[in-house]
Amino acid sequence: MQPQIVVPDYKGIHNQNPTETNARLEKSKSYRDLSTIIICPTRGVVPAKVVQSWMGLMRPMNQKVIGPLFAIGMEVGEAYNSMIEMILQNPELSKWKYILTIEEDNMPPPDGLLKLYEHMNEYDVIGGLYWTKGEGGQPMIYGDPKVAPVNFIPQMPLVDGIQPANGLGMGFNLFKLDMFKDEKIQRPWFKTVQEFSPQKGAKMYTQDLYFYENALKAGYKFACDTRVKVGHYDFANDIVW
Repeated sequence: MQPQIVVPDYKGIHNQNPTETNARLEKSKSYRDLSTIIICPTRGVVPAKVVQSWMGLMRPMNQKVIGPLFAIGMEVGEAYNSMIEMILQNPELSKWKYILTIEEDNMPPPDGLLKLYEHMNEYDVIGGLYWTKGEGGQPMIYGDPKVAPVNFIPQMPLVDGIQPANGLGMGFNLFKLDMFKDEKIQRPWFKTVQEFSPQKGAKMYTQDLYFYENALKAGYKFACDTRVKVGHYDFANDIVW
């Protein structure tokens, strides 16, 4: 330590600029109710590298966060429906604020959840950025709300920003729980669709885009936080896409 002449100043760093400090607290939402239930559909075994990333996930200080709660061996849409229905029927959990979906092959960064909270005043669902597996992987940011008609064409990701979308994947998404209490969104919330009619042609949706299409019609808004970079783990080849 270098020699120094001490002039007492005991206010502390965070008291030097109250405006700046309060802006930081407002951004993090740390003083608000961030109660969160983490849910995960699984085939029954989660790879160790994925579990390691989950163990490093930072949770908001002095807030209620539970999970992951698992649905094992169920079709993925049915798994989400069953877990959310269970939450809504629970006298305590039904009062919580958020649901975080995470899947057995997704690896969020340590501060991923904390970043998702930051913009939940503006959106009803915010997800991290992850890609489909393989060399030709596509970002799971579907449809630009500014473009008509409504579509789910993958968007080019922004660099470290909040990107509005018509739909997202489900690998690391923060939902407002109250969405699932809204009767304007038809049940089941999640449904894998593979159907054809001569009038409308073929319609093929994964369970996530089925939900987003219906929630979009009910007036809800979604975005991807491209700062939250989520790995998509290919266990068979030991590659993180």
